Amino acid sequence: MNQTLTTGFLAGPDERALDRVILTALEEDAAHGDLTSEAFIPLAATAQAVVRARVPGVLSGGPVVQRVFALVDPRVRVTALVEDGEPFEPGDRLAVIEGPARSVLLGERIALNLMQRMSAIATATQELVAAVAGTRARVVDTRKTTPGLRNLERYAVRCGGGHNHRYSLSDAVMVKDNHLAVLTGGDSGKITQALLDGKSRLGHTVHLEVEVDGLEMIEPVLAAGVDTIMLDNFSLEDLAEGVRRVAGRALVEASGNVRLDTIAAIAATGVDIISSGAITHSVANLDLGLDIDIHPQGTP
Repeated sequence: MNQTLTTGFLAGPDERALDRVILTALEEDAAHGDLTSEAFIPLAATAQAVVRARVPGVLSGGPVVQRVFALVDPRVRVTALVEDGEPFEPGDRLAVIEGPARSVLLGERIALNLMQRMSAIATATQELVAAVAGTRARVVDTRKTTPGLRNLERYAVRCGGGHNHRYSLSDAVMVKDNHLAVLTGGDSGKITQALLDGKSRLGHTVHLEVEVDGLEMIEPVLAAGVDTIMLDNFSLEDLAEGVRRVAGRALVEASGNVRLDTIAAIAATGVDIISSGAITHSVANLDLGLDIDIHPQGTP
């Protein structure tokens, strides 16, 4: 049974998916142990490590760091000093890790790598969310995630105040331009019937979204009774006209050319959803440091 870690009211990453990521990383990084620590660090040595911010940001990855060390060695204690979803400034202490030195050294790079990436995503998301404050637009992610890390990256988006799009190809329907090209052979007159035919094979609870790349496609798509219509790479003028034409008959999603310097204008057109692939596929890991203090004879 899947379990979900929680932090406050924020639903955390699925524990089974998280364990797969961590165990794979440990296998990759230390398949036969840590040769350096085993040769040079006394077995009785203990360590205290502090995760510290070097730049401002929004934290994501606290439960992940906890889980890394729970799997490495349950004797390691992790104390969160900043909660996921909270902002931090350069120099802030984010977490303290204490326990057997060999175990702290074994897990610290995996824990820090994941927290750096997740915090970068949370920070990028929060910047977009802040830019559309006061509008109806909801900032959502896409399936443009790092293979194997989708569960963690999607959680990081939530830490930044964003929302998740469909998780995978299996849980919602999105008919894109390539699907329509196959179905209609480029004949726009066939769009409505093609969508109705496919819709008849869906369960009644399945959400149907359709991507359009021109204003002329809106009416044929809406005639099929879709739930969401995606206006892909529309100009601001066409986005506003698209919202006017849809007139509340479906949710309107804007996609394409979504950046921090463009998102406010996109939101001002009245769209309901703005999707961004960049918040997961184009972020650079946030600069977080880990300072470690080792006690060779253990802690008295």
